[in-house]
Amino acid sequence: MTVFLASVFASLLPSSPAGAFERGLLDLGAGVERQADGTPVDVELVLAVDVSWSMDRGEQEIQRNGYAAAFRDPKVQEAILEGVNGKVAVTYVEWAGTASQTVVVPWTLIDSKAAADAFAYRLTTELPDRERRTSISAAIDYLVPMFSGNGYDGLRRVIDISGDGPNNQGRMVTLARDAAVKAGITINGLPLMTSDGGFSWGSIPNLDRYYFECVIGGPRAFVIPVNDWSQFPEAVRRKLILELADAWPRVESDLPPVLKTQAMPPADCLVGENMWMERQQRWMDDTR
Repeated sequence: MTVFLASVFASLLPSSPAGAFERGLLDLGAGVERQADGTPVDVELVLAVDVSWSMDRGEQEIQRNGYAAAFRDPKVQEAILEGVNGKVAVTYVEWAGTASQTVVVPWTLIDSKAAADAFAYRLTTELPDRERRTSISAAIDYLVPMFSGNGYDGLRRVIDISGDGPNNQGRMVTLARDAAVKAGITINGLPLMTSDGGFSWGSIPNLDRYYFECVIGGPRAFVIPVNDWSQFPEAVRRKLILELADAWPRVESDLPPVLKTQAMPPADCLVGENMWMERQQRWMDDTR
């Protein structure tokens, strides 16, 4: 898939087909000031993982195992330990519909290889749940208050959302995103474009475009799309290095060509809600 927008970060993943694209530094609320409230860390990171019914048990386990493998990876551990403070705070949350959010691993300080390995182990000790609907907005609204009084003071606050479809329940995702960014939180995205080429119910083609325009926001927010489940572990590893180390390598000359956003049609940020309403109308018509 063509890689586009301001920066491409392939020096961390030279052979991966999954590209990355980024919002500008001043997009949607850069420079928000806040008071320190705990242990200094380089980043407070929420890993927010979609567990809706559009993904089967095997795919959900791929996600869990991918994150576990990433935290055991020497490069990820190096990114954590070589930061300004040499430590990060991470929590892992699974989400689906408006009332479906579960903290799998609460806020955890990672300041050593042993701590990173222990976090990875906790991700593998229980099976993920499967829940109905997809509410990215409710997930964001649930996650934002988790940064307050969590015992950590990060140089950055980041929500990392992975999912395989657009918002189809709850308030508009752009409203939730803008509120989070106003609170000084960056939202990054990992759109999973793995469902029959993006054309099964609940998924859309160009989900990466939807995530870029409707979901992510804040200073240097970025998207890394996953086009096949085989890409997922490496995409997660790359994404975590970018987030944990705040690493933004230069664009290499041998990367795929950059396509400006103006060359693509705008995304419909209500596409998921409209799809759900059309589905409900078909059900009503079928029962008449």
